[in-house]
Amino acid sequence: MSKRLKELHEEITLRLNGVVESPRREAELLLMAYLNKDQLYFITHQEDVLDESDPRLVQWVEKRSANVPLEYLTNRVSFYSREFYIDEGALIPRPETEHLIDEVLGSVSLDDTMTVVEVGVGSGIISILLALHLPNARFIAVDISPRALAVARRNIEMFGLSERIELREGNLLSPIIEKIDFLVSNPPYIAHDAPLESNLSYEPQNALFGGEIGDEMIRALLDEVYTRRIPSFACEMGYDQRSKVQEYLKNFAVQSLDFYTDYASFDRGFVLKAIHE
Repeated sequence: MSKRLKELHEEITLRLNGVVESPRREAELLLMAYLNKDQLYFITHQEDVLDESDPRLVQWVEKRSANVPLEYLTNRVSFYSREFYIDEGALIPRPETEHLIDEVLGSVSLDDTMTVVEVGVGSGIISILLALHLPNARFIAVDISPRALAVARRNIEMFGLSERIELREGNLLSPIIEKIDFLVSNPPYIAHDAPLESNLSYEPQNALFGGEIGDEMIRALLDEVYTRRIPSFACEMGYDQRSKVQEYLKNFAVQSLDFYTDYASFDRGFVLKAIHE
């Protein structure tokens, strides 16, 4: 059955009402992705006639109304003003992780020659963006999930960075024997009993939950910093984990420990410069 674009927009908005926070905007984004058109096209082609029975469109609407993230339906996610591939194998990048990129770039000289290791590469967005800004750096990116590594590999190839970002499968730094100059991670940091929004149930759980308390992965990485004598470590964390990080680091020699906040002014991560005797 054929309907005008504006009519389909209204119908999908009604289907998403009560499911998503901004149903009209989500319906617009879904249709734009389905049409592979931008917002200007959407606004100026409201009278265009579409087939509402197209199986792909029907499936997208059904899944989005069941709270499947739009990014997994379209296989697209925007981050740091760039577009990346995404699927259920990797966590959907959040805007607050853009701060982690900025903090790393603010902690190094952009022309430095160094080895940067990312733990928990996920979709690959952190290593890719850092590699684009740090032309002389070598990157090794680790993840425990083969599915996440497949997503990262696709994005790395899309940006032409296969020669500079090496992917390895393993837990934490177990696959790394090289000297590490800078460690970066957006690890799982949610406690296992924390209530989650329903849409998060579709995302890889091992990329969300950091243990019974939530900061176990962060503490394990801090241990690695001192065991491996890593000079610098930038890490995203939960909004309530600042005091836990400070307390844990009382047992270690610290040159500097700088926390940063996200767009909502919540504590969101830190940059550690370690002292190794």
